[in-house]
Amino acid sequence: MAFPGKIGVLGGGTWATALAKIMLNHEKHINWYMRRPEQIEDFKKTGHNPSYLSNVEFNLDRITFYSDITQIFEDSDTLIFAVPSPFLKGHLEKLDRRIDDKFIISAIKGIVPPDNLLITDYLHRYYNVPSENMAIVGGPCHAEEIALERLTYPTIACPDIEKARVIAEVFNNRFVKASVSSDVVGIELAAVLKNVYAIASGICHGLKYGDNFQAVLVSNAISEMERFVDTVSPIKRNIQDSAYLGDLLVTCYSSFSRNRTFGSMIGKGYSVKSAQIEMEMIAEGYYGTKCIREMNEKYNVHIPVADMVYRVLYEGASAREEIKILREQILK
Repeated sequence: MAFPGKIGVLGGGTWATALAKIMLNHEKHINWYMRRPEQIEDFKKTGHNPSYLSNVEFNLDRITFYSDITQIFEDSDTLIFAVPSPFLKGHLEKLDRRIDDKFIISAIKGIVPPDNLLITDYLHRYYNVPSENMAIVGGPCHAEEIALERLTYPTIACPDIEKARVIAEVFNNRFVKASVSSDVVGIELAAVLKNVYAIASGICHGLKYGDNFQAVLVSNAISEMERFVDTVSPIKRNIQDSAYLGDLLVTCYSSFSRNRTFGSMIGKGYSVKSAQIEMEMIAEGYYGTKCIREMNEKYNVHIPVADMVYRVLYEGASAREEIKILREQILK
């Protein structure tokens, strides 16, 4: 069977649902794994995901559902991972087969805690998936806007640029225009960092700082991102490309951004735990903040905005006082 072969989607949330919609614009049939059998049963009864993006209707004849992760790997050639990064290890531990014979696309904009490994690094180290058999989805692509069929520009990154182009064609349709890149590490890191900075943006919003201040915060954040990414992966890249700057901007400003919402709640006075409970969805930046902090013990990059978010989320520092320090001593 020609690459990419039979495609399977892993995840039952908002992003997985949006990706399934995209795939079905190109593919006649997809496989789809969800952890909970009852979610699958409700999906089959209603024709849509009962919990996420329920306005998106699906033709069930074009989908084979699985609650057995091993079986979807058996029946698929290319797997798109769209589960929250903190849960990835738990899902993969249920596997009863090798996966290094598959092509893996990570749509997870996070990092594996507590290993502090990017998704592709984790899959390569622990599951022996060759680097050339992995791609990532980067760039500004909120699931809610995909559901509304608003124009979206993701980036498909893979060391094998020809494979990236093939995957991009699978993504492309009248409202998705995918580009390609070979900068897997840089785009993965940018996807983690933009969530951290979106929490900072949300904190400022919750504290009622205005748009002028937000603009200064985000302009400093992109400089931090560039320093960190270039230190970890020193190759030539343009940080102003949509895979980096574009993803940062949409995550910091969009009302669909979970991380911005989470940060806004913190700024309004919620505790971290109460904000997490009320959101009912994963804010990847919470986990990414700690992972970036621990990664930076090795690289020692100057990232004061990310450090501020860490102190607020993990050390109990006052958000109001931390932003005051940031605005008076660091932001410019």
